[in-house]
Amino acid sequence: MAWKSVFSIFSNDLAIDLGTANTLVFARGKGIIVREPSIVAVNTATNRVEAVGTDAKEMLGRTPGNIVAIRPMKDGVIADFEVTEKMLDHFIKKAHGRSLFVRPRIVISVPSGITQVEKRAVQDSALRAGASEVFIIEQAMAAAIGSGLPITEPTGNMIVDIGGGTTDVAVISLAGIVYSRSVRTASNEMDEALIQYLKRKYNLLIGERTAEQIKIEIGSAHPLDEPLTMEVKGRDLVEGVPKTLMLSDEEVREALSEVVAAIVETVRVALERTPPELSADIMDKGIIITGGGSLLRNLDRRLSEETGLPISYAEDPLASVALGTGAMLTDMDLLRKISIT
Repeated sequence: MAWKSVFSIFSNDLAIDLGTANTLVFARGKGIIVREPSIVAVNTATNRVEAVGTDAKEMLGRTPGNIVAIRPMKDGVIADFEVTEKMLDHFIKKAHGRSLFVRPRIVISVPSGITQVEKRAVQDSALRAGASEVFIIEQAMAAAIGSGLPITEPTGNMIVDIGGGTTDVAVISLAGIVYSRSVRTASNEMDEALIQYLKRKYNLLIGERTAEQIKIEIGSAHPLDEPLTMEVKGRDLVEGVPKTLMLSDEEVREALSEVVAAIVETVRVALERTPPELSADIMDKGIIITGGGSLLRNLDRRLSEETGLPISYAEDPLASVALGTGAMLTDMDLLRKISIT
């Protein structure tokens, strides 16, 4: 037993938040050591990986014909097995300083609505990328742990995790998920809605990086106190030449309205399906929102207005899933209780 505990002190265990937009890797005893976009640039002529993560994101929309920037994760699940494996392999090696002999135990978080086949795909990819053992936990549970919610107590805690590909809503009590729902409407849908809106209204074509920039700089879910504008560059679809226009926060809100309404509706449905005893707890404590998508300006105001409940942010919305998944590396008992098989 002593040998085992000494071994676990020098353990190379990793926790991975395998997100649609970003992948975060948490190493035991070190914290988050990798935080990069889930993008891989592949050379189609040689089938070689040219770049992964931040370097690959720089290439988005700017690659020559033989290099394609691929997002292997779609809506929180693996869309491209081979590329996901290469991406995981790259991140695991990066976390361990390129060591080839390390076979870590890995905890990976996945969206709540994941199917058995999708779960198997995540497990297989991690094992092939060099893991010795793989545990899978639900993103909403990981986000709740990472946000510091008292999940093991007999009180209701509600968490809304708005990621890149999915929005996960869960009510947690006694280390179990009482209700959970995952909808494939989140940050990436917002970017897509902006692209379509500008195409429809101004015949202007923009790329996904520009759409993301607009959302971050002037996007909002509820009217702002101070109006914002932004200069947007794209291609005129009629003339076929570059064009610039000024976009207001009001227009961006209009473009995002359907996506935001879908997220609000998911939260309302969760509240309707929550047992009355736990509803009373949620009324007292309110709802915690986390994930990159929760950073959309005034989303807390909009949710508060629609639900009548207090809304608060997790301490580090972009990292709470990774922090919660990482916390499981040192709490094997809780991990065995909450991991899904």
